[in-house]
Amino acid sequence: MVEDPPERPVAGKEAPAAKQTLRVVAIGGGTGLSTLLRGLRRDVITAGETGAQGRIADLAAVVTVTDDGGSSGRLRKGFNMLPPGDLRNCMVALSEEEDLLAQLFNHRFRAGDALKGHNFGNLFVAALTEITGDFALAVELSSKILATRGRIYPATTANTTLVARMDDGSLVSGETNITASRRRIVELMIDPPCPAPLPETLEAIARADLITVGPGSLYTSLITNLLVEGMPAALAQARGLRVFICNLMTQANESLGLTASEHLQRIYDHTHAPIFDCALINTAPFSKETVARYAAEGAEPIAADIERLEALGVRVIAGDFASEGSVVRHDAARVTSTLLEMGRTACRG
Repeated sequence: MVEDPPERPVAGKEAPAAKQTLRVVAIGGGTGLSTLLRGLRRDVITAGETGAQGRIADLAAVVTVTDDGGSSGRLRKGFNMLPPGDLRNCMVALSEEEDLLAQLFNHRFRAGDALKGHNFGNLFVAALTEITGDFALAVELSSKILATRGRIYPATTANTTLVARMDDGSLVSGETNITASRRRIVELMIDPPCPAPLPETLEAIARADLITVGPGSLYTSLITNLLVEGMPAALAQARGLRVFICNLMTQANESLGLTASEHLQRIYDHTHAPIFDCALINTAPFSKETVARYAAEGAEPIAADIERLEALGVRVIAGDFASEGSVVRHDAARVTSTLLEMGRTACRG
């Protein structure tokens, strides 16, 4: 059963009534963030719409840019640009799902020595980056062409590389190499350290009523964003409700064997400050077939150790947030409904 989220009233003042609309910031990367954005998109108000109460007036996605594999990696090396893949997925997620242009952006070429494996959207962003000389502007223009219901920001426009210290003390450089390593990650770093964020990102966080981090790969989709200069401080000082959305299953060297509270603690080990008010955790059981399928890959459902989470100072919002299929994903509609109810209840106005 889902618990009521905490309110964050101003000292000496009565808690205000729920706001008419919400400003939301979603931070992450990979399929986890794009899945969440598909749910949030349906509640973003567009011009001329009625029934705005409790919906999203402004949505911003802050997306990791450290991928160095696949189409993104090839463009990164060939054009000395930031990887567009995760950003492209978010653009498509925030566009009209049935729109032919969105399908075009997601199209992956299946033939041609030079084109095979590339996504059209990645090439489009690369072309706009060459034309404008500005990666963030290229993302903004691409988003306008797709008529996205929200703004999309790269976590940084600095060309950075992830470096992980593994459990044997070795250092592994590059996201692809880190993911492929059989060692467990102990600490994640970024080179060069403390890359600058976009000012728009910090402004969006400061103005937000609701801020989410996750779901996504613990280190390479979530913590990587928090290594950007000013991000932990911005989240620590944010007035909006800050929610950690925990993954459903453990993942290879990123989170194998970690409980929900250990996920949160790993994040705090890198931010050096508590940055969450709530943790949204799936507690519904999975089918035996799903558990067996993931066990064959060395993964398992993440244990919801609620008492330990609460000991870290967060309120746990527990419930059935999963959708089972060939791959387990969060149910975007249920997660979004819960998040918006949390935002409406806790918003200061």
